[in-house]
Amino acid sequence: MPMDGYHQAEFDQEPVVPKYDKQKYHRHLRGWFSYAFASEVFVIVSLTLFLPICLEQFARDNGYLLPDKTQPCNTITSPSSADAEAARCVVKLAWLWVDSASFSLYVYSASVALQALTVISMGGIADHPPHRKKLLLAFAALGSISAILFLLVPSTSPVWPLVAPLAICANVGFGASIVALNAYIPTLAQGAEEVTAARAAVARAGRTSSARIEPQESAEEAEEAHEPLLSQPADDVLHAETREAKAEHDRVLSATTSRISSQGIALGYAAGIVMLLLALIPVRAMKGSTDALRLAIGLSGIWWALFSLPAAAWLPGASSISEATAALREEDEDVAVVSTAVADDQNWSMSCEIRRAWKRLGQMLRWREIKRLRNTFVYLAAWFLLSDGFTTITSTALLFGKTTLHMPPSSLVLIGALTPTAGILGSLVWPAIQRRAGWSNLRILVVLVAMASAIPAYGCLGFLPVFQKGSVKFGGLTTPAEMYVLAVYFGSVYGAFQGYARAFYAEFIPPGEEARWYALFSITDKSSSFVGPLVVGLIADTTGNIRYAFFFLVLMIWAAVPVLMSVDVERGREDAQRYIALSPP
Repeated sequence: MPMDGYHQAEFDQEPVVPKYDKQKYHRHLRGWFSYAFASEVFVIVSLTLFLPICLEQFARDNGYLLPDKTQPCNTITSPSSADAEAARCVVKLAWLWVDSASFSLYVYSASVALQALTVISMGGIADHPPHRKKLLLAFAALGSISAILFLLVPSTSPVWPLVAPLAICANVGFGASIVALNAYIPTLAQGAEEVTAARAAVARAGRTSSARIEPQESAEEAEEAHEPLLSQPADDVLHAETREAKAEHDRVLSATTSRISSQGIALGYAAGIVMLLLALIPVRAMKGSTDALRLAIGLSGIWWALFSLPAAAWLPGASSISEATAALREEDEDVAVVSTAVADDQNWSMSCEIRRAWKRLGQMLRWREIKRLRNTFVYLAAWFLLSDGFTTITSTALLFGKTTLHMPPSSLVLIGALTPTAGILGSLVWPAIQRRAGWSNLRILVVLVAMASAIPAYGCLGFLPVFQKGSVKFGGLTTPAEMYVLAVYFGSVYGAFQGYARAFYAEFIPPGEEARWYALFSITDKSSSFVGPLVVGLIADTTGNIRYAFFFLVLMIWAAVPVLMSVDVERGREDAQRYIALSPP
């Protein structure tokens, strides 16, 4: 029976999907990239290189040698002398005497703890569309200004201990702002042209199925007694078309998410390398003095603040975030997804959101909630092992180069520059490989993890007699030249891994709660960062040879592989879309 004009017009209409606005989307994307370009400089230049050295140098400039505590530490002009190696430098803070090296570690530990408290408290606020951008910029200002203020505090100042809270505020500002930045990834991926087209194809496939089935209802009712099963094959074909369109949409969304994340990593690494090369000029000219280190940190803060300005102008605001969240929820029209994150403006308050964030964290970690989002938490378990493993590979390799291969600080700085340089290449090449090979994000991650495990495995070869006896002069990580090669190799893997790790996680986040779940992602990373270094330290103290730690690193990396491969990607996506966040009491 043919349809009347009303129904025919209804089914001829194009499904309602968000339209792609090229100019608007590229402005938002430029804003996201600009902040990645701005903030990563602080990590590469300050956090991982100059800031720990600077804090130790501040303490040394104001410390005294044991056991008398009367001779200033900076009176020893030759750090390589036997007296310098035997003497310990301590500095008095309030009523406590603290080792100058421990001062830097204590400050870093305090900053990590405060950063964890901050990202938990801000999760609900950053998920509230009108405040995500404001929160990101506020923490960017806190971090960059704290770094710049290093320029105003010389080590001879009586208020030199202020560098400790400045370092803590800078690290907290960076960590919190990155959580807010990562929360934009699902929004940007959903707004991409190819994802919008794929979502339209899914809508058309579903609408076509309805259009083909509904006109046959009257005929089927009349012929039901004669041909009761004829419509079943047609229904299967129609549902297959919809499923195929949905699978293609998921594939495109995954590839787009990883591409955006990887490009952000590449841009951040590029900025860090440029700033590192610029900072090395005054550091070398001033022979690594405390003032030179302060200048390097201050310059990274100025860069951070300067390039955050385009992000303030271009990042999407509340309306764009709300539209993208609505698009995510409409992908499954049969499920009503309720999120407590986007609250009514009239009922919203910061103090209530902070309290709700902590209650929500407790709810998220209940066994009932873990079962509802099983694949999200399985991936977090793998991330716990992998993030610690990759970080420990970096620190162990540098310590190995310094203590076993006796590489000078200048060589270690060069390695520190080679790694992010290769990371740029890896971040750009692996998405191209993924497009050509048609691999999923999960498969890319497993390959990258396997490649990373080859580095400590290669170091284990150094125990073979052929390398121990010196009959072969190259291999098993027994020469400084191998460190440069491995730095390039590891950088190409690590840069891609960072981009894919956070992009893959984005697929398992409930819509509207991006910041809250990326906060948990960040906490998982930070909470695991002590395990690997602790075990490596115990191995080095027990055996007297840090090379034995490479065996532990191989096991640690491979322990995460079965956990990672047990993630059911399709089920995880569906669970995240259907997740209903119950309001905490």
